[in-house]
Amino acid sequence: MLNFNYSILRLFYTGLLYLLIPFLFLRLIWRGFYARAYWQRWGERFGFFHPLPKQEKILWIHAVSFGEVQAAIPLIKLLQVDYPHLPLLVTTMTPTGSQRVRDAFGNTVYHLYLPYDLPDALYRFFQRIGRPCLLILIETELWINALEACYQRKIPVLLVNARLSARSAKGYQYIRALICPVVQRLTLIAAQTTEDAERFMRLGANATQLQVTGSIKFDLHLPEQLTEQANLLRAQWGDARPIWIAASTHAGEESLLLTVLKQVRTSLPNVLLILVPRHPERFNNVAQYCEQQGFSVCRRSQKNHGNLTTDIYLGDTMGELLLLYACADISVVGGSFVPVGGHNPLEPAALGLPIIFGEYVFNFADICKKLCQLNIAQQLTTPEEIATAICYLLTTPQARQEISKKARGFIAQNRGTLFRLYHLITPLL
Repeated sequence: MLNFNYSILRLFYTGLLYLLIPFLFLRLIWRGFYARAYWQRWGERFGFFHPLPKQEKILWIHAVSFGEVQAAIPLIKLLQVDYPHLPLLVTTMTPTGSQRVRDAFGNTVYHLYLPYDLPDALYRFFQRIGRPCLLILIETELWINALEACYQRKIPVLLVNARLSARSAKGYQYIRALICPVVQRLTLIAAQTTEDAERFMRLGANATQLQVTGSIKFDLHLPEQLTEQANLLRAQWGDARPIWIAASTHAGEESLLLTVLKQVRTSLPNVLLILVPRHPERFNNVAQYCEQQGFSVCRRSQKNHGNLTTDIYLGDTMGELLLLYACADISVVGGSFVPVGGHNPLEPAALGLPIIFGEYVFNFADICKKLCQLNIAQQLTTPEEIATAICYLLTTPQARQEISKKARGFIAQNRGTLFRLYHLITPLL
């Protein structure tokens, strides 16, 4: 009866997707006005591309966007070292994810957009790539028809660095009859936390499918020249200037952060804000908004590094967030002051920065809770609270040093997920 219900629901789901195709095109057109890459490579999104060279086997890794690709980079590089003759296909869904794959790996991996979850598009996709020996999904990407196609082709599927927020789990419960068989067909779920594992079990996963491996984001590799590069950049702004960074910001957050900046400047008039919007299509609008608010703005993309009079240094490039974090004394993590769920706080923690985030951190709830318990991070909501915390930390080097030591220790204690995942993957290759 469960299989019958699943088949009917999947048929309904598929029919709905086909009805939505005109809106998918409209969405691509609309997003293309802000990021021209959305107007390119439409064929790949429907399974039309030049077939990959025929080979005995290929490993397929799917990372939906920039953040997931960033998390997967150490794992992919480790696999490339130990399996140099195994071809790798990395799929993404967004242009920013695509660009990060190209920047990190060049032509050493195959790269495509994953087609929309349409049976005919997926049929063409598999006809052109062959039968992968394994699919590794980064974090939580549960595309019904794609996973059904893998099941029918007997392709093992590993969901690694898997997380499922309470909010997402609640939403999935409404379609449990559809999602439960999909979850049960996963070969293995490597969950970040015990709470994530329990939520997957409530969706239908079996205990034998689950292992708690931690977050691969703890295994972040800091480039050897990072500190030197940051010091050179910082020197152009003035070595003695206090600097804070607001990273991965979303629409609705810049107004709050600029209010904070105005309040901080009353106590620290020479303070510099490094502002890094999350999505490149917002770069121009954010720059314009900052200038309208009366601030002197310098844009990294224009190769003008600013000077002592620069109020805001806009990080409007991709792939340089670690460098910009390394230039700062304090970090504010965006996506947490609007209901997006927050972004990765482990990057500033790895650099020993004090961290501030807002109330919406459900994407990293467990990690954020631990960071607050260790007094590495503060969860604040009002401009007054944030400004007060920033002023205190910028004027109290001893407090920053104590936090830095605890943050680096927290990262070091939780490393090792990369190798735990590696040992789960290798038996299937």
